[in-house]
Amino acid sequence: MQIAIPIFERFTALDAIGPYEVLSRLPGARVTFVGKTTGPVRSDNGMLAVTADATLADMPAPDVLVVPGGYGTRALLEDEEMLSWIRRAHETTTWTTSVCTGSLVLAAAGLLEGKDAPTHWAARDELERLGARYTEQRVVQHGKLMMAAGVSAGIDMALTLAAQIAGDDIAQAIQLYIEYDPQPPFDSGSPSKAPASVMELARLAGERERASG
Repeated sequence: MQIAIPIFERFTALDAIGPYEVLSRLPGARVTFVGKTTGPVRSDNGMLAVTADATLADMPAPDVLVVPGGYGTRALLEDEEMLSWIRRAHETTTWTTSVCTGSLVLAAAGLLEGKDAPTHWAARDELERLGARYTEQRVVQHGKLMMAAGVSAGIDMALTLAAQIAGDDIAQAIQLYIEYDPQPPFDSGSPSKAPASVMELARLAGERERASG
């Protein structure tokens, strides 16, 4: 089973690495980070590089596609090379998935028209301008499409996907192996839960990060 995770400048690291940690442990799975060219690709804060081991042309028909998010997704919304690759891959994938603002890219490729979809809460208006309907649900599935909300939700999506591919026992064994047992010290993980002062701090941080690129 070939699993492709396209990476691009200013992708969010956990969007890609979270699903990788889960899906790479599926029996018979091979996860490949792909890019327009091979070589290191920097994350959204510039502090981490992940290596693209294959080009888009090298992997035209993966079984599973996982599109991560990050500030770099905005440059992909009019990148016809990437969008065309996603459309062609989607024709033959078993699963097409996204994490965080990766759903913006799926929407720009025309895959989410009129569909409920999650994304990072700060990108809800962008998602709706691209034809999807924003939902705060953490994981949403439409047939072979599966989308996760922001960043950490990619792990939940990957475990949901693992269960559909290999069964609940395998998915739970992977969850146990990676010791994914969230017990956060705060309950501020979504806009509906976070205090107004925390929301403002998060917005300001996001604006600074976005402007830094």
